Amino acid sequence: MGEEKRRSTFSVLFYIKKQKLLKNGEAPICMRLTVNKQKAEIMIKRSVPAELWNQAKECSKGKDRASMELNYYIGTVRAKILQIHRELEMDGKEISATVVRDRFYGRDKVQRSLLEVYAEHNEKCRGLIGKEYSPATVEKFETSIRHLRMFIRSQYHREDVFLNEVNGQFIRDFEYWLKTTMNCRNNSALKHLKNLKKVIRIALANEWMTKDPFYGIHFKMDEVNMEFLTREELEVLMNKEFSIKRLEQVRDVFAFCCFSGMAFSDVYQLSREHLVKDNNGALWIRKARQKTKQMCNIPVLSPARRLIDKYADCPECVAKNVLFPVLSNQKMNAYLKEIADLCGIQKRLTTHVARYTAATSVFLANEVSMENVAKILGHANIKMTQHYAKVLDQSIMRDMGKVEKSFLKECV
Repeated sequence: MGEEKRRSTFSVLFYIKKQKLLKNGEAPICMRLTVNKQKAEIMIKRSVPAELWNQAKECSKGKDRASMELNYYIGTVRAKILQIHRELEMDGKEISATVVRDRFYGRDKVQRSLLEVYAEHNEKCRGLIGKEYSPATVEKFETSIRHLRMFIRSQYHREDVFLNEVNGQFIRDFEYWLKTTMNCRNNSALKHLKNLKKVIRIALANEWMTKDPFYGIHFKMDEVNMEFLTREELEVLMNKEFSIKRLEQVRDVFAFCCFSGMAFSDVYQLSREHLVKDNNGALWIRKARQKTKQMCNIPVLSPARRLIDKYADCPECVAKNVLFPVLSNQKMNAYLKEIADLCGIQKRLTTHVARYTAATSVFLANEVSMENVAKILGHANIKMTQHYAKVLDQSIMRDMGKVEKSFLKECV
């Protein structure tokens, strides 16, 4: 063992990264630790004009006050690293480049890193697919962690950061990076930040962090005007004849969602067991929403009933025990774009447009109350329904017609 210790090597090297100049034009200074050929890098959060750096002496060759202070700081950092190495040797503990680096940052093995906690969260969510989460939701978490990993590499030149390094400035910088480097719109950026906030709450609950980096930071989502079909456009879509069977099937699934208000993830799983008849013989869909687990109570309108009957004997549906031959969301949206072109509809059709169409043109435009629309859509509260409650010209004219009549009576 003693012979092995004598063969161990340890070195500290300071150098600059000329290829990654900062906004002020200076080169960042990096410290490389090498223990038995294993390397670890530390950005010491100092920079220097590239022309003033003396690599042989690992310091600035400038004579001004800033250069003198920089060289003094480099000396203190080197001394601290050497002290850490000596302490590890005296304590008989494992010595590696990463151990020395982590001790330099004031951390030990029990401290957790951000991406480590995030990855554990995503893994648990993946294990709950079909119980608490849909595959699409888990994939959104995976997209968010990929963005966060890219941000850390880009801004910190590291593979991860420890939780105690995540502060308000980190959050604001991440938001700025999402909107600039990744070209995310405000709402998309905030969704990634919302996912990060969930992971931070887990860290706070487990006392892996002492301060909430989101404290005092407020985000505001932009109002989005979602497309929906008017009644006239819906009729054009329903009456359109397609020579390609797959387009007809996609149209039928979309139309069913327009008359039921069901989301794609719910109609994808819809089966006979979700159909029930009441005491009057009326057919209802009773199903818990995949996203919120809220129970939907949906009366089956005659257009929706005809579509259910149309696919009652479809071999694909019978084999899968579902009501409709539903493709993946990505393929559905691709076909819907083609269907919109064939129908002359100048709107970007997606599966979610059907849910908006149901809420607006089918339900609210026909004076279904907001409370009942909330029950049909399976919303946890009416505020969610109000997001769908687009104001239609026909509803404005209907209400203004009442005002017109009242004034006509007064005039007479």
